[in-house]
Amino acid sequence: MATNPAPREAVLIVNARSRRGADLFDQAKRKLEAAGVHLRAAHPVRDPARLNDTIRDAVRAGTPMVIVGGGDGTLSGVVDDVVGKDTVFAVLPFGTANSFARTLGLPLDLDGAVEAIVKGHTARVDLGMIDDDYFANAAAMGLSPMIGESVPHNLKRYLGRAGYLTWAVWCFVRFRPFRAVVTDGRGTHKLWASEVRILNGRYHGGVVMSDDASVQSGDMMIQVVTGRNRWRLAWDWYARFFRLRSREKTVEEFRGARLELDTRPRHRISIDGEVLARVPVTVKVAERAIEVVVPG
Repeated sequence: MATNPAPREAVLIVNARSRRGADLFDQAKRKLEAAGVHLRAAHPVRDPARLNDTIRDAVRAGTPMVIVGGGDGTLSGVVDDVVGKDTVFAVLPFGTANSFARTLGLPLDLDGAVEAIVKGHTARVDLGMIDDDYFANAAAMGLSPMIGESVPHNLKRYLGRAGYLTWAVWCFVRFRPFRAVVTDGRGTHKLWASEVRILNGRYHGGVVMSDDASVQSGDMMIQVVTGRNRWRLAWDWYARFFRLRSREKTVEEFRGARLELDTRPRHRISIDGEVLARVPVTVKVAERAIEVVVPG
């Protein structure tokens, strides 16, 4: 997986509105510089709408590496800005679930993440695409967008995964299954679903959803939690969290470089925690789209 050593010159960009970003920005800056990374600039961005402009400015200036601190939503929202560029993308996992960091094998603590950047190597990885929008890790329909659209920001900020789980339980009692329509190379498949996951990597919500999904596989996976009973979804999450052998009995999986996805009724899609799309959509893989830093 490793190719070249990570650059020693970078711009640090942290989503200071993320749960830990504001608290960890100064520490990250200090630790990176102490470890020998020359920071051309360091930006604690408190308005998420300015994140993309800040990264684009760094890329246009010829920065060898951008180090982005934030959660999965932050990372997924900015990967577009390094696609097709010579800039290396490095991650500081400052979010709640940190699924993309887990997929890359990065430590989730600040010291470990800094060490991975300093001692790590670069590797090219795939990105997912929903229509023309790139994303880093996973998207979902069903309960996840319902939670993502309604969860109070301060609940995630101060309680982290525990707060997110509490809100998820509240949403669960109001949720209803739906019909999913997946078209792949074998034809069109119609099935009842309580959740649909679009996977570029192994993790979603910080939990391993598939051992077969990979950021270097050259294809995408659509995983459907089947059935009309919403408790089947609760069991699926329980089985995956505890890695039970029976976990694969609750899902159907479809793979390919290009797949079509629709639902009845029409559902919105949560992309790495942010509700950004609505079916029908085309799901595609962007092979080796960006260069990232992975542990040495």
